Amino acid sequence: MRVAALLSSLLVLTCAPGAGAAPPSGYYPQKTGLRWTYSSGETQEIGPPAVYKGVRVVPVAHQYGSTVYTQDLMEYRTDGSVWLRGVNAGGRVNWYTPPLNVYPPGPLTPGQTWSSSSGTLKSASRVMGVEPVRVGSTAYNALLIRTVLTSGGRQSIQLTYFVPTVGVVRYQTADGSKIDLVK
Repeated sequence: MRVAALLSSLLVLTCAPGAGAAPPSGYYPQKTGLRWTYSSGETQEIGPPAVYKGVRVVPVAHQYGSTVYTQDLMEYRTDGSVWLRGVNAGGRVNWYTPPLNVYPPGPLTPGQTWSSSSGTLKSASRVMGVEPVRVGSTAYNALLIRTVLTSGGRQSIQLTYFVPTVGVVRYQTADGSKIDLVK
């Protein structure tokens, strides 16, 4: 899988007790039927939970128009962390053993870091701070997350603007393109 495509998967949500009080319910959104549409034309939609290889996963479809191109198989653990277990592309599932940690237990705090790897794929993220973001007519105070993904000697960096209980409201790709949440 291409590094850029996998990095897009890590955006998904785009989870429970951290060092402080437990985060609010839905800190990392996972309700069946939730949809995010971005300025790139992509829509992400959460499907009903399913069991794959004995693991309860929540599928997140990535689609343009009515065509689904990939589906992330996300695991929301009881500790509140979110893991990417696999990606379904064209009916072929790439299952990660071990899975990739997308988000640690919330709430996220500036300076917090986490990393994981699966085979030759490595992911390292850091909460850079809180940034004001205006998306359309809505203003947010978003957590800015910098993720470095390395695969086969190639590295890609992406910035994600995450708002708890809302999800990813903006991301900036390695080439500097900004993709905003439309609805």
